[in-house]
Amino acid sequence: MTRDAFLGGRLTLSQPRNGFRAGLDSVLLGAAVPAGTGRLLDMGAGVGTAGLVALALERATGADLAERDAATLDLAARNIAENGFAGRAVALAADVEAKAVQRRAAGLADNTYDVVIANPPFFGSGQGTPAPEASRAAARHMGPEALDLWVRCAAACARAGGMAIFIYPAQGLAALLARFEPRFGAMVVLPLSPRPGEPASRILLRGTKGSRAPLTLLASRAMHGPTGNDFAPEFDAVFRGAAALDW
Repeated sequence: MTRDAFLGGRLTLSQPRNGFRAGLDSVLLGAAVPAGTGRLLDMGAGVGTAGLVALALERATGADLAERDAATLDLAARNIAENGFAGRAVALAADVEAKAVQRRAAGLADNTYDVVIANPPFFGSGQGTPAPEASRAAARHMGPEALDLWVRCAAACARAGGMAIFIYPAQGLAALLARFEPRFGAMVVLPLSPRPGEPASRILLRGTKGSRAPLTLLASRAMHGPTGNDFAPEFDAVFRGAAALDW
């Protein structure tokens, strides 16, 4: 295990040294939760990074962290307790790809959450090189129908008028939009590029359950300046725990 600081030390999380490790995407996802969110669901939460970031930044009142891997779930529960969120967060042993009856039995109720967030596995079957460590491989690879199951679960769990927010590689935007479109409206896409003028490498997608409003494509935002490794001021503030992501 390692103990790693996030948000400028506002969070300290235990995570496996050699398994799937939370990074910038998890922080950005948690920071993208709208202010005033009541009940939050973090699907495939891992050690709880995104959900706990949202709580630490006071974007949500409470959070359920759903994770199917038992060892990773234990770390999420530990991180909840050690960061003082025992009264506001719960770690749930739940598989978001399971059948609805199993999902409900695990505690993921329908029409419940104000916001559902996810950083789903991003390689389709047969793409990329599977990681040697099992939890990391499961977090990076999924079968061809799994993305639809993740979006279907988000739509089922969100309340009417609730939101789903996914972070995903930019090359997967078309596939993600195709699965959001039958279930969410008022979709907003925020492309994120490494540097000004470069193609987006990842996107944030937000949709509202039951809305019929059209899609909005925001201007791309660069994570870094033209040179060097320093983050742009907007993102530096997020990673230091001084601000949430305004979009």
